[in-house]
Amino acid sequence: MTAALLAGLLAGYGIAVPVGAVGTYLVSLAARTSLRTGVSAALGVATADGLYALAAVLGGSALASALRPALGPLRWGCVLVLTALAAWGAARAVRQYRGRRLTARTASPPPGPLRAYAALLGITLLNPTTVIYFAALVLGSQGGSGAGAAEQAVFVTAAFAASSSWQVLLAGGGALLGRALTGHRGRLVTALVASGVMTALALRMALTPG
Repeated sequence: MTAALLAGLLAGYGIAVPVGAVGTYLVSLAARTSLRTGVSAALGVATADGLYALAAVLGGSALASALRPALGPLRWGCVLVLTALAAWGAARAVRQYRGRRLTARTASPPPGPLRAYAALLGITLLNPTTVIYFAALVLGSQGGSGAGAAEQAVFVTAAFAASSSWQVLLAGGGALLGRALTGHRGRLVTALVASGVMTALALRMALTPG
């Protein structure tokens, strides 16, 4: 049981700690909205990681093999979504910045916690690397095929907890950043930097062979 717990924690942190496009978007979202919305979005990412961990322990190699033929289309879908998010975020930031300078209108309401959770859950589920990562961990362990239901539940729960703790930490950092950059210009710069990073990562994903 302890081995399953440690394996789940390591697996969750292993997939969550490298901050990519999703992590960047999460920090930016928390910075531009609120801690509550950021935490909800963070839990959306962690839920996807937990679902993929569950799929890995239940499906193992069969699931990984079944997804490999669709890896290319899924990756391109992820590229398109990330690119669209980057463009939408940059355009919205510029529009809000100009609107606040030229008029006294209030900005459109930011996404609420539920919408943020659903959006980040969907974005993270588009990444097939996560399920292959968890499947490889399960297959590479001695107990991958012989582990009982209790060990599998501990593994999945630990992976979800590890991912949740890291994503919430990112959201908290984003919320603190948002309080520091309260001016219109600071929020514009934050949004544009995040969009630029997401675009670069999407291009790298598109140009990576395989």
